[in-house]
Amino acid sequence: MEKSHFDLSKQILEQCVHMEHAYPADELMPLTCRGRVRGQEPSRGDVDDALGKFSLTLIDSLDTLVVLNKTKEFEDAVRKVLRDVNLDNDVVVSVFETNIRVLGGLLGGHSLAIMLKEKGEYMQWYNDELLQMAKQLGYKLLPAFNTTSGLPYPRINLKFGIRKPEARTGTETDTCTACAGTLILEFAALSRFTGATIFEEYARKALDFLWEKRQRSSNLVGVTINIHTGDWVRKDSGVGAGIDSYYEYLLKAYVLLGDDSFLERFNTHYDAIMRYISQPPLLLDVHIHKPMLNARTWMDALLAFFPGLQVLKGDIRPAIETHEMLYQVIKKHNFLPEAFTTDFRVHWAQHPLRPEFAESTYFLYKATGDPYYLEVGKTLIENLNKYARVPCGFAAMKDVRTGSHEDRMDSFFLAEMFKYLYLLFADKEDIIFDIEDYIFTTEAHLLPLWLSTTNQSMSKKNTTSEYTELDDSNFDWTCPNTQILFPNDPLYAQSIREPLKNVVDKSCPRGIIRVLNLPKPELILSLVRLSSSLFSISAASSIDAEDGLRFMQEMIELSSQQQKEQQLPPRAVQIVSHPFFGRVVLTAGPAQFGLDLSKHKETRGFVASSKPYNGCSELTNPEAVMGKIALIQRGQCMFAEKARNIQNAGAIGGIVIDDNEGSSSDTAPLFQMAGDGKDTDDIKIPMLFLFSKEGSIILDAIREYEEVEVLLSDKAKDRDPEMENEEQPSSENDSQNQSAEQMTSISQEVDLIDQESLEESSLNSHPESLSPADTDNAASVSPSEQNSNPAENHETTSLDGECTDLDNQLQEQSETEEDSSPNVSWGKKVQPIDSILADWNEDIEAFEMMEKDEL
Repeated sequence: MEKSHFDLSKQILEQCVHMEHAYPADELMPLTCRGRVRGQEPSRGDVDDALGKFSLTLIDSLDTLVVLNKTKEFEDAVRKVLRDVNLDNDVVVSVFETNIRVLGGLLGGHSLAIMLKEKGEYMQWYNDELLQMAKQLGYKLLPAFNTTSGLPYPRINLKFGIRKPEARTGTETDTCTACAGTLILEFAALSRFTGATIFEEYARKALDFLWEKRQRSSNLVGVTINIHTGDWVRKDSGVGAGIDSYYEYLLKAYVLLGDDSFLERFNTHYDAIMRYISQPPLLLDVHIHKPMLNARTWMDALLAFFPGLQVLKGDIRPAIETHEMLYQVIKKHNFLPEAFTTDFRVHWAQHPLRPEFAESTYFLYKATGDPYYLEVGKTLIENLNKYARVPCGFAAMKDVRTGSHEDRMDSFFLAEMFKYLYLLFADKEDIIFDIEDYIFTTEAHLLPLWLSTTNQSMSKKNTTSEYTELDDSNFDWTCPNTQILFPNDPLYAQSIREPLKNVVDKSCPRGIIRVLNLPKPELILSLVRLSSSLFSISAASSIDAEDGLRFMQEMIELSSQQQKEQQLPPRAVQIVSHPFFGRVVLTAGPAQFGLDLSKHKETRGFVASSKPYNGCSELTNPEAVMGKIALIQRGQCMFAEKARNIQNAGAIGGIVIDDNEGSSSDTAPLFQMAGDGKDTDDIKIPMLFLFSKEGSIILDAIREYEEVEVLLSDKAKDRDPEMENEEQPSSENDSQNQSAEQMTSISQEVDLIDQESLEESSLNSHPESLSPADTDNAASVSPSEQNSNPAENHETTSLDGECTDLDNQLQEQSETEEDSSPNVSWGKKVQPIDSILADWNEDIEAFEMMEKDEL
């Protein structure tokens, strides 16, 4: 098993690094098979700050090629970087992302280039050119540190720096803790390689300031800090987005640089994390001033790195526990959602192919030798092949509930994900150098440990702070010898994992029962009228009593409005014909009329464009859409009218494509098609909505392959391997289709597994870009769509599997009781007034907290 998956991961990565479609762009867009160039695609907000028109993916994956023993390809890639990459572009970039991806990529490439040169076969021409580029980039980033605190601005213009009129940046006041605290490895390595101490000094000053600003009673740091005053802007604390790599770099700075002060700081923070944040197997954010109070009821995907850091720390038991919990979530949803609740429901549904869980899996296997973690790696590879592979690469998941894709393949997918998966299955002889001689940065770039004794900075140890005396036996095992600390006994890790095997399946949300049992609005209205005397008696004044009644009436109106404007979940359009075979899944908006795909079998058929294309009158080509799924353009008439016209022509379904050119589900909120205000029961076919970009993928496929078959469903279906075998293109097909054949054949090497049931809803790139989807296009969305964030609706959404069955039983029981006992007094079925108000207050507080989290 190990060797087959090692070979498979190698084949996958070799295909991914092929630059046919994207070079010299920063990233590949795997659905549209082209490069992502900043300014030429719709803005994705902070996510685009990683793009600097400097061939990001190529630089970020340089050292990955050497890990793969692709030395010839590495040499060619280095020549391309030196020949083509320009670091003097007029573009505003994230200091954090540029440091870990580009500066780290150049330094990692340089580290392995000099290693290969010393071996005497490759890179004999190399004369530190990558290092000189890294130094040039380092000097371009230095103006960001021109603040009174020493914390860097979050963004900088590569050409014009900070605060100049043409720079278009420098007005920011806040940055995240990880953004300011994840510089020391790259900047110190740059200083040690070049002898220019200024880089290490600036990074140390930023770390010193963050340490001084920690909350002294809890020893925790917040998520966001003012770079000028040092005041905490967001005072919640965790180990996920916004803070994660700050802790990572404290421990790794000690390993790389040998400065005990970094270890002392890390141990102080780690003690606080285990005291307040760690609630095994969960890691929950808390308030830095009130660390016993949880700040949120959900966790984000970036915390998946923490078990790997705990392995480096030497604290193996909680690492195994948290990793196992995360693995159970993955088995339920195929991928780790960007955020999920404490009862393991989806909070944010995206998954941009993040590598943190694979990273922790690799380090746990290294520490324990337990083959269980090879099985975990096998699952990750199979899911990537089964659900994320598309003809031009691997696509991020737009929604793990539906299986729909996003036209996005971040550079960290190659830099980290498959580097860790490859190393997980690789034998020692498969790697041409000793990986133990290097430390991984947060972007998995490799820096040599011998830097600790080279060009040491004259910076003095911070002596202004006293370190807390800690009683923790774990500290004896920092930088552990795995042969002593972790005996090669799989039963050890298994005994820790076993109690967590069913932690996800056994957890059903408690809030659903309360919502299902709420009385109907008319019963609450009766309660309002009859309980006015209660308010008059118990209220402190007549004004308070009036306010109480007004509140209950507003709640009734809100309940009624929510019933009228029920928010439907997204749907999926899956292209199942050759050469896609179900690999491309597009996020589709639902309709408030027509066939409900969540209650009926999916609709499958070939697509055909209607004439007229807007579908606003009787179709002139009924024979073309008869028995097919009609494509219609948005505009000029109501959606329901379009549906009736294509239904009358014999279509079995309809896809409305947005007429706003360039619109995309990547940047716009979910769109829900409303009816026309009339009775729409006559519409019997399913109707879905695609934004312009997703619709173009289908239209382009029609132009190229003529016959295109799609599946309209509530979530993507498993691919049919028999269909792929039967419809494999013949050897006479053109060379453009051959790559799709190769990718299909590779995916067939992996055994297909049943897709787990999916749940609720939707983070972004790295800590700095942790935010909901951009809402620039919200003006074109109906009011019900404005509240489409699943965090606001998650208590009223049923779950899959066991929890769904429970909900259905409860609802059926409630309905049966109402039907069978019409004469029973409403007072026996309705909760007491104090209980109802308490529940409502609890819900309102939870929603307010979630809204703050979203903002």
